[in-house]
Amino acid sequence: MCGNNMSLPLLAEAVTVSGTEKETAAVRDHTNTILHGWADAMTAIRLPHVKYICPHAPRIPVTLNMKMTMPSWFDLMGLSPDSPEDEAGIKRAAENIKAIIDHEAKNGIPANRVLLGGFSQGGALSLYTALTCQQQLAGVVALSCWLPLHKSFPQAASASGNRDMPILQCHGEMDPMIPVQFGAMTAEKLKVIVNPQKITFRTYPGLMHSSCPQEMAAVKEFIEKQLPRI
Repeated sequence: MCGNNMSLPLLAEAVTVSGTEKETAAVRDHTNTILHGWADAMTAIRLPHVKYICPHAPRIPVTLNMKMTMPSWFDLMGLSPDSPEDEAGIKRAAENIKAIIDHEAKNGIPANRVLLGGFSQGGALSLYTALTCQQQLAGVVALSCWLPLHKSFPQAASASGNRDMPILQCHGEMDPMIPVQFGAMTAEKLKVIVNPQKITFRTYPGLMHSSCPQEMAAVKEFIEKQLPRI
């Protein structure tokens, strides 16, 4: 089992885009940016048999933001590969997401029909959660992000059920916050953790720390492939 039931308030406050027919799969999209905007994006690429769950990040003081309180899954001290990291906060957030996976399984959607995804910090949390989860998941969509606690891998994934999991990683080539080089380094690191043939890394010319229609089309195609109607 992954996680515990401590985080169910997180699920209660989530934005959920329901399927239009029997739901046999779920996409967990967590981001610390404007959540309703991403819920709208999920609506635009929705599949009738898939439920999209978009939980809110809690409001916490963030070091990178002069300790001001803002929505954030864990504290951020910097946005470079060598920045110190909030290990306890990252692991706590991952356990909260795993608890939602357990909750969905108890309600009829097994873990192997759950796909995690997110943008920026939400994408980072998606990667870390999946790679440390014992249950086999359907895949990960990681947009404009990085792998948290990257120095702890591949050892941190030793008990993971997702060493053969498909990952779609996308990044804007003009991203000023998380440079595309950081994304490329993450893709290379992932290749020593999971089956490298299962990793897709796409970059988008001119795109900054945002998304674009071409990227969202790639996300929809990936979800359709990993979560087919059953």
